[in-house]
Amino acid sequence: MERLAQVQSWLQQVLPGQNFDLAPASSDASFRRYFRVSMDNRSLIVMDAPPQQENCAPFVHVAQLFAAAGVHVPEILAQDLAQGFLLLSDLGCDTYLSKLNDVSADALYRDANKALIKIQLASKPNQLPPYDGALLMREMQLFPEWYVAKQLQVQLTPSQRAVLENALQVILDNVLAQPAVYVHRDYHARNLMVSEPNPGVLDFQDAVYGPITYDLVSLYKDAYIAWDEERILDWTIRYWEEAKRAHLPVGDDYGAFYRDFEWMGIQRHIKVLGIFARLYHRDGKVGYLKDMPLVLAYLRTACERYRALGPLMELLDEMHGSEQQVGYTF
Repeated sequence: MERLAQVQSWLQQVLPGQNFDLAPASSDASFRRYFRVSMDNRSLIVMDAPPQQENCAPFVHVAQLFAAAGVHVPEILAQDLAQGFLLLSDLGCDTYLSKLNDVSADALYRDANKALIKIQLASKPNQLPPYDGALLMREMQLFPEWYVAKQLQVQLTPSQRAVLENALQVILDNVLAQPAVYVHRDYHARNLMVSEPNPGVLDFQDAVYGPITYDLVSLYKDAYIAWDEERILDWTIRYWEEAKRAHLPVGDDYGAFYRDFEWMGIQRHIKVLGIFARLYHRDGKVGYLKDMPLVLAYLRTACERYRALGPLMELLDEMHGSEQQVGYTF
């Protein structure tokens, strides 16, 4: 309540003489919260990011980079980085997740592809933190720490640990060989808003400079909505064709590009399983448990296709035992 009072006091300073109502807009997996500021003639969004846990500066920086690229991101109307407050334009209430269906998906994803290509075309080194081997591996290590040990309650044997470490290194070698661009890092249906111009892009404060397929994986192997592979192939081919025309470094062989897309996905799925388990066991956020089966299904499907990942596939079977996930199709 004290923090909310601070938000209201700050808003009174930056919106002098304005009457407004404050209501929760959304929250995310971090300590950030968002409130909708409703006034007579418009609404705005205030981000509350306690400075002890969060830093607003990356959000401001990435917003400037993406806006300069022609991407629809919230306009920053006022800021107080010391207190952890940002006042933003309101991109509305309609997430992609709430509007995606068999009829709307093609048009919505076409717009998402175009926005992603704009972000990638603006890429320059040394503007965002590198998505380097240390960070990529640190993310994957969340899998044994939180998913295996806490969620599955499995203690890996030394030989199993060796299999896992070898697989993670093989995955890392592949993704580090991919060309680097700006990476939103959470480019999925909960962070894209149906808006004009479409899409509105949110939650980009963790953006980095790294593998070109990463955001595409976030979009089409989304932890919160599943599509059959025929449609994923169609959408990724359309992205690849547009990216080639835009002279992005996607290569001339779609098969090789899709292989990179799948291997990047394996890294992300391993990480996400660890993050979801941590959100539950450490932070008490139960809602992410229901999303684990889909992420695991993505991981298993990709591992089954590549001989180099056969040992990881066997390890997944050993770890899940009688709790093996079956019957999940997408």
